[in-house]
Amino acid sequence: MRIGIDLGGTKIEGIVLDAAGEVRWRRRVATPRDDYAGTLATVARLVQALEQDCGARCSVGVGIPGTLSAATGRVKNANATWLNDRALDADLVQALGRPIRLANDANCLAVSEASDGAGAGTAVVFGVILGTGVGGGIVVHGRPLAGANGIAGEWGHNPLPWPGPDEQPGPPCYCGKHGCIETFLSGPGFQRDFEEATGQALAPPEIVARAVAGEPVAAAALCRYEHRLARALASVINVLDPDVIVLAGGMSNIERLYASVPALWRAFVFSDAVVTRLARNHHGDSSGVRGAAWLWPAGAPSEVQLPS
Repeated sequence: MRIGIDLGGTKIEGIVLDAAGEVRWRRRVATPRDDYAGTLATVARLVQALEQDCGARCSVGVGIPGTLSAATGRVKNANATWLNDRALDADLVQALGRPIRLANDANCLAVSEASDGAGAGTAVVFGVILGTGVGGGIVVHGRPLAGANGIAGEWGHNPLPWPGPDEQPGPPCYCGKHGCIETFLSGPGFQRDFEEATGQALAPPEIVARAVAGEPVAAAALCRYEHRLARALASVINVLDPDVIVLAGGMSNIERLYASVPALWRAFVFSDAVVTRLARNHHGDSSGVRGAAWLWPAGAPSEVQLPS
């Protein structure tokens, strides 16, 4: 049995996967915001409760909205800011009394989809989160690629490639730069683009619904989004050349992306043919927590039966 923990800014979800990769038990609790000690204690209690559910001592994998710094060994880039500059992996090892594996939540998404989701059976998977922010994770032959600096897959903070005059210098980003991919392709970025063009503040699902219904200004905004996504993913293909790109997050629910974007990216990929697939995630909101569980292989050393 494997436990996966998805440590988010508002909730902490835990699951137990059986040997076949099926979710057998699931629990969800609120995150103690701005309380690091409380967060550690909550994770420990959640693991204990899940082990009571399944009657076994399990391996534990944890996905976080950030990454570990190669320079300090502490968390960086987490939007759950109370985790930043903390030795979260070491503190969880102490709290749980066993080894753990910890990874960025986008990497966990990619692991889940590579294991038994939209990327199953392929060698290289790029998992994309298109939500409040834009993140990415890379899996090669079933294993997440963290990179020397712990930021592999962080395509959202590269500049939008092949920008037009109206896209320069681009919107300001919280990272301190302008024109990052995230500022165009996140849900808030799509909403901002529509509002700047129309003066209307609408949520992304409403804009998409209007576009599908044929409203010209909404259709134009969605076309801009598709073209920007195609260019951004083409730059990933030119560097990584993945077998499949899997989309997750709220913007991944736009069905027409899966036909329109591959048709558009052909003009920007440095190849005479493009066989990379663009796929919707198979596991929805559970992809991240499932991927955390998959960070450990079956039969991990910490997987022993609890006494009755």
